Amino acid sequence: MPAFDPHIALYTLVNEYSARANAIRQDLARMHSAGFAEQAQQRQNDDVLQTLLAEAETGLRQVGLAKLRLAEGRYGLCLRCGEAISAARLQVMPAAECCLACADARER
Repeated sequence: MPAFDPHIALYTLVNEYSARANAIRQDLARMHSAGFAEQAQQRQNDDVLQTLLAEAETGLRQVGLAKLRLAEGRYGLCLRCGEAISAARLQVMPAAECCLACADARER
């Protein structure tokens, strides 16, 4: 298994979130049907797509902040307690802002 490279991991995430956001924007830009029942269903689908787009854009912002921390030499340090975030957590969540203990405490 190759060593974890945060540059590559964050670059990959940017590409994934960007592709997802672009695909959703294309879906949202399509024309709606003339029929009322079909339009109602399409509007509900648009609401779901808007939520998915917001999640992708949030992911892009989080990755951007992680890239900034990387450039500043603060990548991998918990924003709450200042301790190191485990390598295993960063491999799973390259844009993680907090260590597992602080993330758990935040969710409570």
